[in-house]
Amino acid sequence: QVHLVESGGGLVQAGGSLRLSCAASGRTFSSSTMGWFRQAPGKGREFVAAIRWSADITYYPDSVKGRFTISRDNAKNTVYLQMNSLKPEDTAVYYCAAGPIGVGPIATQTSAYRDWGQGTQVTVSS
Repeated sequence: QVHLVESGGGLVQAGGSLRLSCAASGRTFSSSTMGWFRQAPGKGREFVAAIRWSADITYYPDSVKGRFTISRDNAKNTVYLQMNSLKPEDTAVYYCAAGPIGVGPIATQTSAYRDWGQGTQVTVSS
């Protein structure tokens, strides 16, 4: 099991940037795919980004591709989400999640991720 704590959320104007961090504890972090998801009020949880344990493969949906970048530092047990050119529709609670261990295709569905953080609020004003 991996315990996850997100930080870095806040209020930003459209066009601005934020960097989210997710601090992890647990033996399997360094071998797990890590993902970021978000959930806006009244909507389901949406996949935002994921990174393979080896950091050699990342994946993004079209809605954030080119604006968001996921990275990880296994030595620090931390995964990051750099968000640039933010839009009001990016407003949501952002969650960090630990997913499949080892190799395999990047998972984008919530059911593939076993451990979740408590979330951090990101609000983008127009």
